[in-house]
Amino acid sequence: MFKVALVEDNAVNRNTFMQKMKLSGKMELVYVAHNGNECLEQLKGLHHQGLPEVVFMDLEMPELNGVETIRLAKTLYPHIHYIVLTVFDDDAKIFEAIRAGASGYLLKHESAVTLENAVVEVLQTGGAPMSPAIARKALQLLSRSTESAKETAPSAEMQVNITDREKEILQYMVSGWDAKRIASELNVSVLTVRKHIANIYDKLHVNSRAQVISLALKNNWIEKG
Repeated sequence: MFKVALVEDNAVNRNTFMQKMKLSGKMELVYVAHNGNECLEQLKGLHHQGLPEVVFMDLEMPELNGVETIRLAKTLYPHIHYIVLTVFDDDAKIFEAIRAGASGYLLKHESAVTLENAVVEVLQTGGAPMSPAIARKALQLLSRSTESAKETAPSAEMQVNITDREKEILQYMVSGWDAKRIASELNVSVLTVRKHIANIYDKLHVNSRAQVISLALKNNWIEKG
């Protein structure tokens, strides 16, 4: 059973989510919080063994919104994954959530199977689950960011000792590919890809795919195909 939590201020949405948890049968709901402050209090009150592995996070909430909650929780509990679960798919929300440290971004209408698959993806393959509409928006953001950087500043080079193979894998990571898909494309083992990803994280001094994407956007490391 995967341990998950929900942070959601709307009672109807909370009930819908809990019904989906029952349909899944593979996810244990550790706690439900009504806002960001309550989420942090719940985390604080749990022993390490009882902490959720994944927290599904609403964005628009009173007292402390989802983006700020993710930013704070990611600092205090970096091993927990935070997946945005929202009705918003606008550019600003996507950017803010990724930069805060979100591991995925799903719309609230997604099925129980999709939620379950998202948990598996972040925990077992290091993926970044996104609803199709969000993924399209994210790719558009990457493209526009690249064009804007080219127009306003010289192309930035990576100031770290990253190998050509690591640069290639970095490109796939930023495009949303998981380790298994990258391994298939490059005809290498998944373990090899994960070792490269670990090296990339170490050299860039990051600990999540979201931080890699943020650096890639900031420094114009995206090659257009």
